Amino acid sequence: MIHHEFHTNEGTEVHYRRDLFDNPVAYCFFPAEANRELRINLEMELELEERNPFHFLLEEHAQKIPFAYQPIEERMLTPYLSPSDQGSRSGGPIALPFWSAGPGEKDTVELLVELIQALHKNIAYERREDGPARSAWETLQLGHGACRDTSLLLATVLRELGLAARLVSGYLAESETSQTDRRAEGALHAWVEVYLPGAGWVGLDSTNGVLCNHHFISAAVGINPEDVTPVLGSYYGNQTVGSTLHTSLRLDISREASE
Repeated sequence: MIHHEFHTNEGTEVHYRRDLFDNPVAYCFFPAEANRELRINLEMELELEERNPFHFLLEEHAQKIPFAYQPIEERMLTPYLSPSDQGSRSGGPIALPFWSAGPGEKDTVELLVELIQALHKNIAYERREDGPARSAWETLQLGHGACRDTSLLLATVLRELGLAARLVSGYLAESETSQTDRRAEGALHAWVEVYLPGAGWVGLDSTNGVLCNHHFISAAVGINPEDVTPVLGSYYGNQTVGSTLHTSLRLDISREASE
């Protein structure tokens, strides 16, 4: 990050902290006076270095699925390994009718690519601005969903495969993608990171069926959807307050000519 500016209502007390997942968070305490509008504006200037998402070498014990994490890895990754209650309606493992890991050992990277491409092809993209992420079971039954829905479905499947997975919210700069293929432009995007020994946290985007490269700009990571909510807050009062949310996102991409 080269530069950033954060602005909100005048007179607001702002404290910058790190949460449990080491996400940077701005805690805002607003003046005890009536306001008809709450405005939040964030501007960032980033320098992105080109990155090949397949440029890693897995540890020997992680080259085939299924594999077991080393004891120290498992201790650190336990929260990310636990299947959430967002799985099947009955609470049991969720089964994808269009994909299966199958019996025996499989190449780790090949299996993950097959999984995200299967989700990309079989779960239709839905742009849904409002509402929480749907459960993995509901998304599978509907056959369509927003990026946050398919991400939760992917994370659930990965955890049931014994892989540590976390949810990510952020932005996707799709300037090199054709206009008809753009699925997340102009809005907050969501994807998943899986922990692979030797590679670290590897981004998987089931919405577009790809591994994440330098075009994916993460803003927050967490275990559950509520951990990566971009804005969260409360107010004190004895009356219900009606509200309407308006958001806008603009990505300006510039490229310097190589010398």
